[in-house]
Amino acid sequence: MNVPFAILRHAPTGWNAAGRLQGSTDIPLSPAGEAAAARWRLPAPADHWRRVCSPLQRARRTAELVRPPAPVTIESRLREMSFGVWEGKSVAQLRAEGGEAFAAAERLGLDFHPPGGESPRIAMSRIAGWVREIAASGEPLVAVSHKAAIRALLALALGWDMTGRQPVKLDWRCLHFFLAHGDGKVTLDRPNVALS
Repeated sequence: MNVPFAILRHAPTGWNAAGRLQGSTDIPLSPAGEAAAARWRLPAPADHWRRVCSPLQRARRTAELVRPPAPVTIESRLREMSFGVWEGKSVAQLRAEGGEAFAAAERLGLDFHPPGGESPRIAMSRIAGWVREIAASGEPLVAVSHKAAIRALLALALGWDMTGRQPVKLDWRCLHFFLAHGDGKVTLDRPNVALS
């Protein structure tokens, strides 16, 4: 059985505006983020699906504000990838401070592993378990998560090793539809669906 689900990145925070890595740091939505999430409306058929979100407050608040209103369940596997000691810094700052060592770490793709954090491969593994449960449940749902977590889902769906450019460019202000398959696989169905 193929079960559809959709995923959305949380609305903007102050750290997003400053280009800082948030990871597991629990940053709230900015006033602009609150206003954006309140304007977003889920398209059909996702507007009637069960809603789940990451435990981090920026995702929870987005899930609460997006229309139509619906109860929200916390799903810890949707949390953002931890960037460890790099959280709060920008990628430009890390590149300037880390030089070739940081550049080499970036080239590792799925095995890029921030000190004290987790790799995309680790995030992809927990997301894969969540997808298997969607397939087993047979129930479509909408999830509110984070950029690195959604990139891990995209890597899982497309076989992307996270080196080079993303095979499909995702608009972080849109909803992305996937299919969870009974054999544990996931495929990208429709990316970049507007939130009217």
